[in-house]
Parts: sequence; structure tokens; C-alpha cells
Amino acid sequence: QVQLVESGGGLVQAGGSLRLSCAASGVIFSINDMSWHRQVPGKQRELVAVITSQRRTDYADSVKGRFTISRDNAKNMVYLQMNSLKLEDTAVYYCAMRPYGTTWSRASWGQGTQVTVSS
Repeated sequence: QVQLVESGGGLVQAGGSLRLSCAASGVIFSINDMSWHRQVPGKQRELVAVITSQRRTDYADSVKGRFTISRDNAKNMVYLQMNSLKLEDTAVYYCAMRPYGTTWSRASWGQGTQVTVSS
């Protein structure tokens, strides 16, 4: 069974940086598309960034130029480098994976890691 575990969240001041990590197990990691999402209580999850098995990337307009998604297939890890953090970046951040040969409706999700940006 696939398992995704996020880490690296915490409390930072506006303008600061955090690096989130997501460790995947139970899969052949390199063939799967990976993504980061975030969620504020009472709202639906929002796509933040995606990186495909071919390392094509895309970002939400709100984070372009500030966040970078990357992957290390040898370590079964995906990362989200977050720079120039803003108050509105505060959310629970989730890692997701689309299993090879399936659609995003079958994505697996991690438990989330809290990111809080303070003034």
C-alpha cells in the first residue's frame, strides 16, 4: 500500500523560507506524477505545484516565482522549496501522487504538514 509522509512544516516569519519534504513508499516512485496542495480550514484543497514523471512542472499563479517543486527519484522524495513566504501561504500542505496508468481521481495523499507564516 502506498504511503506518503510530509515533513518540514513549521512557523516562519513573512519573507522567510521553508522546505517541505514528502517521502513515498510502496511504489515505483520515478514513474509517478507528484504534486503539492494546500488547504485552509473550511475550504477545498488548492493545487500548489505539480511535477510529472518527466519533470515537467507547473505552479499556481499565487506561488509562481516563489515556490519550487523538485524530486529525487533515488530517494523516493519530492520537495517544495518555499521562499518569500506570505501570510496567505498559511495552510496545511499535502503531498499527492498519481499512480502510473491512472487518473488524478485515484491520487494518494499524505497526512499533511502545517505551515504558519507570521508577521
